[in-house]
Amino acid sequence: MPAIAKTNDLITVIIIFVVEPEQQQELIDTIIEFIDNAVKYQPGFVSASLHKSLDGIRVMNYAQWQSLEEYYTFLDNSEVQAQGKKLANFNPPDLHIFEVIVSQPENAPLEINQGDLIHLAEFRVKPENQQRLVELEKEYIGVALQNPGLISANFHRSLDGTRTMNYGQWRSLEDFELLLQDPKYKPLSEYWQGLAENEFHLYEVVFTKSTTN
Repeated sequence: MPAIAKTNDLITVIIIFVVEPEQQQELIDTIIEFIDNAVKYQPGFVSASLHKSLDGIRVMNYAQWQSLEEYYTFLDNSEVQAQGKKLANFNPPDLHIFEVIVSQPENAPLEINQGDLIHLAEFRVKPENQQRLVELEKEYIGVALQNPGLISANFHRSLDGTRTMNYGQWRSLEDFELLLQDPKYKPLSEYWQGLAENEFHLYEVVFTKSTTN
């Protein structure tokens, strides 16, 4: 199964599509077709994990590649990209390349499995503020992990300096809602203010494909 690359040995590409709810499943089916017919055969491909947001307006692909060079070769291959031409029928995605900077707790299972519940906190930041935001994320991760329903928190830093992402794995929707309601977690909604724009969505993992399955 795909696993979050805590050791930074892999390149992580997070691709987020914004869709109308009635288009969400069609987009998922289109991406799966592209992965199965073309992407999974490309040199350097490691995994692709599709997530659908519970509010119906996002589809996210958490993809992994062996190296930047192999990923860029995939992007530059016009014959391969032509096999994904149906994706042009949807809004262009927000796509960034990331490295995993911290995964906590240390003993957390980092596998991505179909049916998992995750939240993705998206932080849009100016490059000059990214490092400070990363430092604060490392500082406050312990507060979030006081919630026993949070299996792991996995912070990512984009190589272009404009994003950080927290991929949080949860036991249940009820556990996540407690995080929003309990006053002791209030600092988690404040630490990034003045540094970044933030939004989050809850997702279910609906498809995984990797070189090991």
